[in-house]
Amino acid sequence: MGREQWRAALRNPVGAVAAGLLVLLAILAIVAPILWGDAAEETDPAALSQGSTSEHPLGTDALGRDILLRVLVATRYSLGLALLATAICVTAGVVLGVLPAVLGRRAGRLVTAAVNLAVAFPGLLLALFFAVIFGVGARGAVLAIALAGAPSFARLVQTNVAAVAGRDYVAAARVAGVGRFRLIARHLLPNIGEPLVVNATVMAGTALLSFAGLSFLGLGVQPPAYDWGRLLGEGLDRIYINPAAALAPGVAVVVAGLAFTLLGESIAQVVGVRAVRRRRAPETEPAMTAAAAEPDGDAVLAADDLRVAFPARDGGWTHPVDGVSLTVRRGETVGIVGESGSGKSLTALAVAQLAPDAAHVTAGRLEVAGVAPLGRTGAEVRDLLGTRVAMVFQDPMTSFNPSMRVGRQLAEVTRVHERQGKRAALARAVDRLRTVRVPAPERRAHQYPHEFSGGMRQRAMIAMGLMSTPELIIADEPTTALDVTVQRQVLRLLKDVQAETGAAVVLISHDIAVVAQLCERVVVMYAGRVVEELPVGRLGAAAHPYTRALLASVPDLATDRDRPLATIAGRPPDPADRPEGCAFAPRCDFADDACRVRPGLSAVAPDQRAACWHPRSRPLDLTLDAVTGGQA
Repeated sequence: MGREQWRAALRNPVGAVAAGLLVLLAILAIVAPILWGDAAEETDPAALSQGSTSEHPLGTDALGRDILLRVLVATRYSLGLALLATAICVTAGVVLGVLPAVLGRRAGRLVTAAVNLAVAFPGLLLALFFAVIFGVGARGAVLAIALAGAPSFARLVQTNVAAVAGRDYVAAARVAGVGRFRLIARHLLPNIGEPLVVNATVMAGTALLSFAGLSFLGLGVQPPAYDWGRLLGEGLDRIYINPAAALAPGVAVVVAGLAFTLLGESIAQVVGVRAVRRRRAPETEPAMTAAAAEPDGDAVLAADDLRVAFPARDGGWTHPVDGVSLTVRRGETVGIVGESGSGKSLTALAVAQLAPDAAHVTAGRLEVAGVAPLGRTGAEVRDLLGTRVAMVFQDPMTSFNPSMRVGRQLAEVTRVHERQGKRAALARAVDRLRTVRVPAPERRAHQYPHEFSGGMRQRAMIAMGLMSTPELIIADEPTTALDVTVQRQVLRLLKDVQAETGAAVVLISHDIAVVAQLCERVVVMYAGRVVEELPVGRLGAAAHPYTRALLASVPDLATDRDRPLATIAGRPPDPADRPEGCAFAPRCDFADDACRVRPGLSAVAPDQRAACWHPRSRPLDLTLDAVTGGQA
């Protein structure tokens, strides 16, 4: 973990409190034995087993020693032994975890099987088993706790190493003859360090509690030495006479254990989000859309120079969506097409304010249903757009909560945004299920998502968007993984819903044939940019080579089955390594030196624009029916 991530974890209130407690404990561990070590050993025959007094706030033990001072002095021994056990545990776990990656297949399987067998046993049972083997005392307890926790840590290391070991850079290192130990130290462990740090921090708290438990049982620290667990055991014998004698060491164990655990959880949140580095906001370049039309007053969606950036490992920014301009008018149906990774879905998520937390969304102008969402808080956006924008996701099975009934999930939309009662909201959910032609909607509303078929779940997802009266419906590949019959039903349903509500629809798909069935206008995206925009009726006159290649790859009934299907050679560029000029140039048959400069969208025909230095003018040998398979 880098310095920035540690700072972000400490800026978290929970992490700051946990870190503060650990700092206080560390100071006590250093200072307490120096200041009060001798005083904690002094006996007072006149104050044996005494309760709380002004001289002894927590009372004294059976020998008249001050309990408060002994609790403070025991901080060093308790923390030191727990951290030592954690260090041994982490070391053993790392060794066992990386062995399968560097040993031969047979030896690696034996190590993995041994780790899996050890994980199957409860950690406390293993700790007691090893404590008996290594003998009573602090050394035996340290080894027992370390070896009891090593299998679970080794399993974590094995899982993370397995995810990294198949990467190309590891294979290249092996081919280059990098030794096993160097392979581990330079190529494997540095790339799995973050989850290991998180779990090691949490494990320190667990080790502290386990060590206190063994000492409490008499298997850990032995007299005359003492730690919190031993003090807890001694105080428990007199808990009815002086409760503070047992309460003080118990509280110390719990507070220290929680401090380690909460700090680990705070670090885990930072590592998981990966949005913690303080970076300068991504610099925006002038939009390459000289011919972009000014959005009119009837526009439900008006985006100009929309950019979505993610933090890169080198401290810079990566732009999967890079300068998209889009206008959708009321009642209009616009399709966005392109290969996977072209930025279609991310554009839709940015418009709906559902982009990931790590994303940095900017735009010269962004208005959705009359609302400018950028710069507003999440609560304001939810209040303003919660009833105006409906989102139909690609996979409704993962979009629905599997533990909630469908009707209840639909009703939740109305209850949150319109403050309706439970019965009224459920009645509306049933009505919306009926609207999207779900059979027996009263019964279906009380079923769980897994009881619906794929097409039925997609209908229910559309019904969720209709719980209010949306002005814009964004359908993100709503027919993916559906058979052609159900696909046609869902598309027809979207048409009917649009006709009834008057909402604008943005349909996102990688299948240009699906878009041609439903839409009036097509926006073609490639490498995070719009490369062509044209009416569906002019698909046969597409000007950009990429659009023409997409159309050529759609088979129809007249396609010669003896010839291989048309494909687009190569693959889309990585957003982090996009060419400076035309991103499609490496895959284009017409590319030349002019394509080293990025082209802007310019008019090539009425209502048609293309970002290409060499737009094609020859019509394609296809009709709309050929593209849609006769289903338009």
